[in-house]
Amino acid sequence: MLNYLLDNKSPLFWVMFHIILGGLCILSPWFLIVWFYFVLISSLPGLLKRTENHFLKVTGLIVYIISFELLGRISRASPFIPYELGKYLLLLFLSSGIIIGYRRGSIGWLLLILLIPGMIIDESGQVGFKNIVANLFGPISVALAVIYFKDQVVYEAELKSLLRVMILPLISVLAFVIIKTPDFEDVEFVLSANSETSGGWGSNQVSTALGLGAFLTFLFWRNRWILSGFKWLDLIIFLLFALRGLLTFSRGGMIGGAFGVMVLLFYEARASDYKLTVNRIFVNLVRVLPLVILLIFLFQYADRIAEGNLVLRYKGETPGTIGGYKEKTLNVFTANRLNVLKDDLQLWREHPLLGVGVGASSLLRENTRRVAAHLEMSRLLSEHGLLGLIYFTILLVLGVKIYKRASVGTFGPVLLAMFVLALFTTFHSAMRTFITPLLIGLSMLFVTEHSEEEPAD
Repeated sequence: MLNYLLDNKSPLFWVMFHIILGGLCILSPWFLIVWFYFVLISSLPGLLKRTENHFLKVTGLIVYIISFELLGRISRASPFIPYELGKYLLLLFLSSGIIIGYRRGSIGWLLLILLIPGMIIDESGQVGFKNIVANLFGPISVALAVIYFKDQVVYEAELKSLLRVMILPLISVLAFVIIKTPDFEDVEFVLSANSETSGGWGSNQVSTALGLGAFLTFLFWRNRWILSGFKWLDLIIFLLFALRGLLTFSRGGMIGGAFGVMVLLFYEARASDYKLTVNRIFVNLVRVLPLVILLIFLFQYADRIAEGNLVLRYKGETPGTIGGYKEKTLNVFTANRLNVLKDDLQLWREHPLLGVGVGASSLLRENTRRVAAHLEMSRLLSEHGLLGLIYFTILLVLGVKIYKRASVGTFGPVLLAMFVLALFTTFHSAMRTFITPLLIGLSMLFVTEHSEEEPAD
């Protein structure tokens, strides 16, 4: 089954199939459960035999199966599809791939070693297994992804296939959210994240997935790569991802997707060999202007649906700031994330070397106790101390290396955009989803041209 998905010989069929799958999951999670295990079980025998494109098959299964994480959550498929599906399967599949022999990123071993002291420390005395899974498996998955993906050679067409199969489960999420949302007239839009427009689930996670979907579908539409087989339909899917992401009223996911798009447009503007001139600036503006106008109209349309609250939400307004009894501070604008950062830094000052231990920060913070981590950087500092700082610094160094080679080849900007999106996600959603580990891993690939170019639609 995996081969059919990767070959993409019937693109429109697979897009429609995943739209229908998302709709059916509203009726019962068993539609997803059956499909999930059918793909998993039917694909495993083909992975046992080493072939020329074995790495593509292993990675394709990782990318496709793990991308069902959020659909499993919002359709309540647990325990058959575990809530932390992405973390469990990344740990399993990446470890298996490394054992098989796909390991080039030796720096990833150092990332793993840096996490060990935090595993055995617990300054709170209250950390349980769920705390460990929620806070440790993400950084471990990033380390394993670096080991597994870094400098693995793939052809351009192969990376397109991997990104395409990542989009398909996100299309199912989009369909679920659209169908599950009540009529907009019945939705109360207020100046906070909206679960009603997020399929009845956590808007932060849904917005993050929709933002990723918007970025990826824009990438395919802009470059005329085959997603559905029809460029106009790909544009509609992109606009739906953007619209429904905006209406979740959770800003982080959409801002992350926008950053990814801006990276692509920036490198598109400087793609030519000739010097930047007034004429070239004008030509680039003309190329981008229709898209900018379209997105402005889309935002205005979403704001009209939300009765003017969307603009206020992105300005950082709250009922308190509108009512005049609360000052609009940076902490208010960031939805209390600044206070979490301050508390984490205080814990780091008290435990500078090794931190308070995995999962203990939320139990020990002075003003934000039991608030889930939203900033992975501050969590690493408070729970792993100096070792956490070294861990995060290594990630930044890897990002700088991706940036330095971003101008090389067609896919350099794509890899950089994925890394930027992944890193930004850690500042609003920590590592609670599969997105950061998987995108950081994919951004480490070495992409080369194929002798047979994939045709454009």
